[in-house]
Amino acid sequence: MNGKNFKTTDLCDNFPDRTIASGNGSLKSFGQRKIFFGVIHTIRCHENNPFVKRALEMDGKGKVLVIDGGGSLRVALLGDNLCAIAVRNKWEGIIVNGCIRDSSEVNKLDIGVLALDTNPVRSGKNDEGEENTQVNFAGLSFTPGEYIYCDEDGIVVSKTRLI
Repeated sequence: MNGKNFKTTDLCDNFPDRTIASGNGSLKSFGQRKIFFGVIHTIRCHENNPFVKRALEMDGKGKVLVIDGGGSLRVALLGDNLCAIAVRNKWEGIIVNGCIRDSSEVNKLDIGVLALDTNPVRSGKNDEGEENTQVNFAGLSFTPGEYIYCDEDGIVVSKTRLI
């Protein structure tokens, strides 16, 4: 997938009946990719990230991992080591309803990451969470198998592929 051939504004204009959009207002951008899209794969976890690591160890070609950490700012669910795994396994991007750490290193990697903030405290390692279930945050519902498009202007979710 070439994630540089779209703008979320154009998607909203060209497919108003097939898109749901949200601004990135509460999410900060990290990583080298500012534009990315793919099929949604979800994780729900609270302050523990083993589910995140297992997901990123899978083939991520054409996929975006959406992590619902419940908006917790107490720990980071993602850092440079997990992002490096994501790059190696060809994930298009990662969205975190929570924090990341090692942001200066993440910013050197060829991946798009959106997160609420940074926090140097690493997450717990309890194997708790859910995978591939609908999650809701940032005014959007993220359903596994649907499509997500991200750029500097916002996030667009669609039941069908748009580009």
